[in-house]
Amino acid sequence: MKNILCILCFALVIQACQTDTRTIIFHKTHEPKKSAAPFSDIVQVDDLYFLSGQIGMDHSTRKLVEGGIKAETKQTLENIKAVLKHHNLEMKHVVKCTVILSDIEDFATCNAVYRTYFPQKPARTTFAAKDLAMGATIEIECIAVKP
Repeated sequence: MKNILCILCFALVIQACQTDTRTIIFHKTHEPKKSAAPFSDIVQVDDLYFLSGQIGMDHSTRKLVEGGIKAETKQTLENIKAVLKHHNLEMKHVVKCTVILSDIEDFATCNAVYRTYFPQKPARTTFAAKDLAMGATIEIECIAVKP
């Protein structure tokens, strides 16, 4: 009996693997200056979109915006908005964010700006790290779902 159950379980696993119809798309960046980057801005798995981290860089100048955490948070969220828009998504489609701060003392200031972009309150994790790319004060990555 045990052997029959093992064979049946194995057959079910094989069938599940063969009927997996998920599609994974590693989208090319919508920014020509980032085409040589070793990562995708966004990866799509069916109706889920996984966005790479964005920082407060003005993509037209390739420099961090001036004005500290408040200005960088706003620019970071605008960058996320631009990536989403390129894939016919909106901020309301974001269901999960990871926020990385260079200084946890910036938590409240970050939240003040963040709230204006995400009134739906997606799930979130926030932590501080010693150094971020290009000396940024904030980086945010997120997951969105296409309705």
